[in-house]
Amino acid sequence: MLRNIKMPLPDLMASVLTLDDSIVDGDQVDYLIKFCPTKEEMELLKSYTGSKENLGKCEQFFLEMMKVPRVESKLRILSFKIKFLTQVADVKNNLNTINDVAEEVRNSDKLKRVMQTILSLGNALNQGTARGSAVGFRLDSLLKLIDIRARNNKMTLMHYLCKVLAGKLPEVLDFVKDLAHLEPATKIQLKDLAEEMQAITKGLEKVEQELATSEKDGPVSETFYKKLKEFLADAQAEGRSLASLYSTAGKSADSLAHYFGEDPVRCPFEQVVSTLLSFVKTFERAHAENLRQVEAEKKKAQMEAEREKAKAAAAHKKAGSPEPGVSDR
Repeated sequence: MLRNIKMPLPDLMASVLTLDDSIVDGDQVDYLIKFCPTKEEMELLKSYTGSKENLGKCEQFFLEMMKVPRVESKLRILSFKIKFLTQVADVKNNLNTINDVAEEVRNSDKLKRVMQTILSLGNALNQGTARGSAVGFRLDSLLKLIDIRARNNKMTLMHYLCKVLAGKLPEVLDFVKDLAHLEPATKIQLKDLAEEMQAITKGLEKVEQELATSEKDGPVSETFYKKLKEFLADAQAEGRSLASLYSTAGKSADSLAHYFGEDPVRCPFEQVVSTLLSFVKTFERAHAENLRQVEAEKKKAQMEAEREKAKAAAAHKKAGSPEPGVSDR
């Protein structure tokens, strides 16, 4: 265990008492936390009256750690401090992504026109039935477009949609460019964000508790107390800002479901963005296949035209040639 600690333990403990994260990183601190002495081990060492040199390296290590009041608590505080800004930045980035994707979807006129075209096609297909005058459709219907085929089985409804848009509204074919944050949003789990927020809140509560206790430690924790007080003031301000952003992102996530006429409970944020991304990828694939088909048909038509031209030229040449066996007189 001690082999993994490269710097003198007194220096490490000094960094704990000064909350100095310039000479230790989070992994080192977490490693130390794992090997903090238990209450029983501390009691045994407190009652030891012999020479320190007679103890093993592990016991000497424990003695050094015991010079710091509530060493495990302070190590956990230092670990929290080291990771705090990165943790907050990661959560902020995800919350901003939620806000961004919700805004992009709501503000994309191209996506809106694609959805309107899908509704029109659906109503045309269902003409004469109760579903032939629908004013909307379920979000998961987007995933069924690739499964619905024409009677001749040659074209899916997704391919037909792409063909219609290419002919009538070619300017909306690149609607995916409006949704820059859609793919990153599919990697976000609201449950994970809630757990991260809870961890930050609990971490700040523990900082408050340790601050109150350290004030009574006397000179040994004087610097620790001062530095921790400064950190707590800044961290609480960050926490309040993050809580506000979290609340906004929660509303944005719900608004995304509402935008498609869905209930956020039945169709949560994760389902909305994953469905949209699947639709986008299937749409792009179908459009690319349509383009290849058009190109193949063009080449086929060109080859057919060239063959007809060659046939006509050969026939013309044959018609203008003298008959075999006939000579000039």
